[in-house]
Amino acid sequence: MIQDKIYKGTTTVGMICKDGIVLGTEKRATIGNFIASKRAKKIYQIADRIALTTAGSVGDAQFLYRLIKVETNLYEIRKERKPTVKAVATLVSNVLNQTRYFPYFVQLLIGGVDDKGPAVFSIDPIGGAIEEKDIVATGSGSLTAYGVLEDRYHEGMTTDEALELVIRAIYNAMRRDSASGDGIDVVKITPDEYVQLEPEEIDKILSKFSKK
Repeated sequence: MIQDKIYKGTTTVGMICKDGIVLGTEKRATIGNFIASKRAKKIYQIADRIALTTAGSVGDAQFLYRLIKVETNLYEIRKERKPTVKAVATLVSNVLNQTRYFPYFVQLLIGGVDDKGPAVFSIDPIGGAIEEKDIVATGSGSLTAYGVLEDRYHEGMTTDEALELVIRAIYNAMRRDSASGDGIDVVKITPDEYVQLEPEEIDKILSKFSKK
């Protein structure tokens, strides 16, 4: 089967905070039971304050990132204004819907901050888009991640508070899901900045709760 040869298996997490959003992923890509990569990139910056996370086929995700990046730049040139998070999510949804009979094997999160505030949209392989209001997780490790998020999330969290919770959720998913692992990437987006955490910063947060 062709699908058995697709790099897949992921945990991605998104969280909306009062001052922005936090997105996180792990780094493992698998083909069946084989670990194909330990350094898979699953968070992509597609605008100044907008990012994309990917779960599913690595090849499909990389192609979609390149396409969306170009279309987002064209949008800004044509409209002479920066796209909103909803506009980017709608663009992605339309692209996926047009290929529904031969779909891309992906599940995406589009998140960022615009003039209307922070927003995160989850998008399925055939273009269904849902605006999330607090927390969201996708991929093979999402059930474990949701267990942590549902237990510890509370309304009004700041992005700095959310960093630890997102990392905790992904860490626990990595412990239970064999398709998730090999490190964590996290991005914090506020109206003022787009910040990707350094490995040392993530390790410092992990040291608070990870088992030795």
